[in-house]
Amino acid sequence: MLRPVRALSVAAVSALLTLTTFFAASSAGAAGANYVALGDSYSAGVGAGSYLSDSGSCKRSTNAYAYLWKNANAPSSFSFVACSGARTGDVLNNQLSALNSGTTLVSLTIGGNDAGFSSTMQTCVLSSDSDCLNAVSAAESYAENTLPGQLDQVYSAIRSKAPNAHVVVLGYPHLYQINGSCLFGIGDTKRAAINEAADTLDTVIAKRVANAGFTFGDVRGIFAGHEICGSSSTWLHSTTWPVDESYHPNADGQAYGYLPVFSQS
Repeated sequence: MLRPVRALSVAAVSALLTLTTFFAASSAGAAGANYVALGDSYSAGVGAGSYLSDSGSCKRSTNAYAYLWKNANAPSSFSFVACSGARTGDVLNNQLSALNSGTTLVSLTIGGNDAGFSSTMQTCVLSSDSDCLNAVSAAESYAENTLPGQLDQVYSAIRSKAPNAHVVVLGYPHLYQINGSCLFGIGDTKRAAINEAADTLDTVIAKRVANAGFTFGDVRGIFAGHEICGSSSTWLHSTTWPVDESYHPNADGQAYGYLPVFSQS
């Protein structure tokens, strides 16, 4: 019986060495990356605090997943140009200059503002169930019919500017846990509709990402239980002051939600 045990031990050691080599190579690859972080407020880190003084109204945070990844991996270069309120046109016109043929890693979230995320949330918080459902329906229609072409333009431009880059496009989480622990705020009819809108948006983004040959990072699973009204610690703000941080990930949402999904994508 000793021989099989000894053989298994050798195999285990060999596998361990292989894994060690793999992770070391991955770490070295990260250290040599030329990383550009594009996108909207979810990538800028709005809601996570600790904003960089030179980012102005873009509100880029040192707690954003991109910045946390940079701190952990020490890439060769890091350009952080994500900006609060950005739409697809803003990425095309104001952010793509950060890319070049030497860029090896790109991350972004984009599309939520194009589909009217902010105004839809305002309607759902301040108006009736029917007004909320109508606003969500309009946002979903935009996401399904207009947004695909806009995303295609962004992804094509990224590929053209950074042909050698690994591009990770991250999605948006559900904002609410249905039948959750909240005693106040909007009801479950509105909460469910808002979550369904996130599903529609993520489905559209994931399809366009796949067509572009990029990687989609789905954050809905990792945020489960940590939504507003969630059963665990909440990773998303509800209504806040300043108001622009409402319905955005907090520092924990960036560190424990977005960062792991990006790192594994």
